[in-house]
Amino acid sequence: MVDVSQHELVPDHVLLDADEIEEVLAEYDVKKTNLPKIKRTDPALSDEAEVGDVVKIVRNSRTTDEAVVYRLVVS
Repeated sequence: MVDVSQHELVPDHVLLDADEIEEVLAEYDVKKTNLPKIKRTDPALSDEAEVGDVVKIVRNSRTTDEAVVYRLVVS
């Protein structure tokens, strides 16, 4: 089976720990449930990701070198 998450076109998906989640929520002044969602079954997610986790996605960007977005893992 092919591991899609290792493909060169898939951006880095990093699970955040509790402290990092709190920093992100405070920086953007949002609740966890206000973050955009990503399904647990998304092939780009690691097997360690669980519902309720927050994932940091780092994409290449033409204008800012890299763009960082956050997603809440849902079922």
